[in-house]
Amino acid sequence: MSVQVESPDELLIATREEPDVFQRQVMIFTLGQLYSRGRISSGVAAHVLGCDRLAFYHLLSEYGFSVIDYAPAELDDEAASSRVLAERITPP
Repeated sequence: MSVQVESPDELLIATREEPDVFQRQVMIFTLGQLYSRGRISSGVAAHVLGCDRLAFYHLLSEYGFSVIDYAPAELDDEAASSRVLAERITPP
């Protein structure tokens, strides 16, 4: 399956992008939104882009998406757990 992105020439000129590069960027933004909303997995997104999951995570980061999206309470718990682990492995 392929997705064709049509854009006016003015948009390509304004962004100074080649059509294939612009189309890939649109796909990355689309997949990033779907992933961040929990609609698709990172594996599906990586497969569509023809890369591995780690490369997809790097792309998410490059394009401004959060790779790890914790709820505030989960983030606090994760930070506390990390502090405890750091204290255990840090020499006195």
